[in-house]
Amino acid sequence: MIASLQGIVQFKGKDWIAIQVNGVGYLTYSLDRLVNAASVGDDIHVFTALIVREDSLTLYGFPELAEREVFEILITVSGVGPRLGLAILNTLQLDHLRNAIASERDDLLTRVPGIGSKTAKKIVLELKDKFRTLASAPLDFADGQSEVNADVVDALIALGFSVVEAQTALQALPPNTPQDVEERIRLALQRLG
Repeated sequence: MIASLQGIVQFKGKDWIAIQVNGVGYLTYSLDRLVNAASVGDDIHVFTALIVREDSLTLYGFPELAEREVFEILITVSGVGPRLGLAILNTLQLDHLRNAIASERDDLLTRVPGIGSKTAKKIVLELKDKFRTLASAPLDFADGQSEVNADVVDALIALGFSVVEAQTALQALPPNTPQDVEERIRLALQRLG
């Protein structure tokens, strides 16, 4: 298995980058934020997952080891292939994904393009125990703060912002922000401009 690559960005496309390592270019499908941040000529390091199919060998690259590990867990669910695994990680931040699955919030997964209610429920059912045991410190959606944050994200999405924009604005709020949904929405909207 090719566990990681370090080299120069040789080319890039909409959802992939070609990383040249010792004269060999490896086409690597990657997260949107990695592809968007990479420029031709940049020195780059990615953690990779090699997916072997009957007719292809495909590399998927991630800036963080934890993202690769979660990706590999996601694609163990039947019906969740590598492209859908990438779409999940492009839509939901890692901690929010862990929380959604561990807390059985399949409604958050339906926000990912290509995931309907049935697939979301299947992902939660098959992975909830695995995600509860991951060595992270996810927020517990049962506590008041996280429930407020979930309501804020839902409200921002209803106002037309993407899941990523809503989560990013929420994370940018100062730690001493009151646990009031309306106040948090107001401050998040200021951050979103």
